[in-house]
Amino acid sequence: MRILVSDPLSPEGIACLKKNATVDEKTGLSEAELLAIIGDYDALVVRSGTRVTAAVIDAGKKLKVIGRAGVGVDNIDVDHATERGVIVINAPEGNTISAAEHAVAMLATLARNIPEAHCALKGGRWERGRFMGVELHQKVLGIIGLGRIGSEVARRARAMGMSILAYDPYIVPEQAEKLGVTLLPLDELLRNADFITLHLPCNKSTYHLIGEAELAAMKQGVRIINCARGGLIDEKALYEALQSGKVAGAALDVFEKEPPLDSPLLGLPNVIVTPHLGASTREAQVNVAVQVAEQVSLALQGEPVISAVNLPAMLPEVMAKVKPFLPLMKLLGSFYIQLFGGQIEEVELEYAGTMAAIPVNHLTRACLMSILSYILGEQVNYVNAPLIARSRGIKVRETVNANLENFTNMAVLTVKSAGTVHTLGGTLFNKSDIRIVRIGNYRIEVIPSTYMLVCTYIDKPGVIGRVGTFLGANNINIAGMQVGRQSIGGEAVMVLQVDEPIGPGLVKELEMLDGILTTRFVQLDRRDLATL
Repeated sequence: MRILVSDPLSPEGIACLKKNATVDEKTGLSEAELLAIIGDYDALVVRSGTRVTAAVIDAGKKLKVIGRAGVGVDNIDVDHATERGVIVINAPEGNTISAAEHAVAMLATLARNIPEAHCALKGGRWERGRFMGVELHQKVLGIIGLGRIGSEVARRARAMGMSILAYDPYIVPEQAEKLGVTLLPLDELLRNADFITLHLPCNKSTYHLIGEAELAAMKQGVRIINCARGGLIDEKALYEALQSGKVAGAALDVFEKEPPLDSPLLGLPNVIVTPHLGASTREAQVNVAVQVAEQVSLALQGEPVISAVNLPAMLPEVMAKVKPFLPLMKLLGSFYIQLFGGQIEEVELEYAGTMAAIPVNHLTRACLMSILSYILGEQVNYVNAPLIARSRGIKVRETVNANLENFTNMAVLTVKSAGTVHTLGGTLFNKSDIRIVRIGNYRIEVIPSTYMLVCTYIDKPGVIGRVGTFLGANNINIAGMQVGRQSIGGEAVMVLQVDEPIGPGLVKELEMLDGILTTRFVQLDRRDLATL
């Protein structure tokens, strides 16, 4: 595996990447230079300097993952990456504390006019009366965006005795209550806050979230802090509000156009600015670099990741509950498609017992990924598996059922294909031991192995013996065998674990033996079996 790092990354992050791949550091590349070389790499790691456009993604024929050492992915065409099946990873927690502390520093600095006072004294002017500030104690802070950074700002503001309001349509009231925060609609927050700080991404729905009308709705003399993303505030409207005195002051770390060297905001005495320093601490740079490096390495190995922006987000503690079941789901998908094949019309996955209590989306993606990879022989992953299934007209359904007899957990895969329905069931013992416990209508307990022979047959004396004799005559050793049947003398199924592959010719000859109905050879991925 080869990884290109196109923006400066901490040595700790580089060292982490080098554990599992060849790493090339080439910073300061133009888009043309990047386009010329990206086709040689499996992964690209950037910060905010490199723009990863659709053209770059298309040129990355081997590209599997893009890592952003930081939170914002404004410089990456995430939608196009998703269409191409490229995982986009960020480091959402690595700079949380640094960004929150910077916002609080800007808040306090704005309240006390510290930069202007500093410059005056350094310039030889003692002007105490000019720089009258305001206390933060008992003032109302309005936080727009109560995610990781917004929550940390809230904790620090509470320690300074501020009352805190928040607007965030994705946060439940219970979470806000734990932080000592009152959730309000945006218009109410704007009317009641003495200070307003923004902590949310800039996208189609949040671009110019604070414009002329919102500024007019605010308190007279409000102060605004933006250490999140440029573009959240209409800078022309903010300039006018600062000029009129409606807004007493603004502290800005980010701008719609960076660097903002021609921005009129820089000429106002009641505006404090820093050059996008929210994550600029030694600790944050190491944290984001190591976090994204670890996740990129996992993604390249086909492992699930916790910070992919084009996959459903999952907390580490939740992923710890989901991860043991991922090999089971991959195995069910691979086993199914090799055993039954067919033109798939509908996939239904039922999660029962303890599996019903965890998020199942990643589990479904793992199963689809395994099925489609076998069919298509191309790059299918957690990101694009649902998209590919949809494009092929495959309907996917998930059901959960907490009630389960005989097992503590079970996943049942049911596939409709060309007018037929096939079912496969599996379970996990002791968090690591996979068993296939249902094949069609047969109950069985199959121990998965790399090479397996699956036969349906008539349950009568001598049939199993003939299979064993045939394999022995062809120098194929049997490592284990399990059988399942519904009635004496009826149809039954046998699964044999063997020590080496069985070629198509021998599989056809096996099917000619007296009493044998069907034969299939199944080969499973050693990487999945290694986790068992």
